[in-house]
Amino acid sequence: MPITRGYKALVAEAMDQVHTRTVAEVQAMLNDPHTQIVDIRDVRELKDGTIVGSAHAPRCMLEFWVDPDSPYHKPMWADERKHFILFCAAGWRSALAAKTLQDMGMSNVSHIEGGYSAWVKQGGPTETLEQRKAKKGN
Repeated sequence: MPITRGYKALVAEAMDQVHTRTVAEVQAMLNDPHTQIVDIRDVRELKDGTIVGSAHAPRCMLEFWVDPDSPYHKPMWADERKHFILFCAAGWRSALAAKTLQDMGMSNVSHIEGGYSAWVKQGGPTETLEQRKAKKGN
């Protein structure tokens, strides 16, 4: 069966429908208590580090963690005061994920243009999982 709408069309559609934030915009929001940055990359990608203070919600579980009717629901997602800023490696998956969350009824969601690679390239603060664990241990 031929693919009638490929990933490029889906990503372009998502980009047109979601709010995209630049790295500089998100850096300015890092200390805002109403902002929650969310890493949607696969756990195997976290070996390269992540954005300081971000939460991890793998793309494969996102809809289940967001939906309060799901047995996998995570309370973090129920905080309507929060604005959730998603990121992946390059900004494609996070655009698709932000669109999905909007389709589920969320209006408090956006994503980072260029993803983690743009964040690192532009000098955004990062941490390794070991650094994150050490901070939690203190």
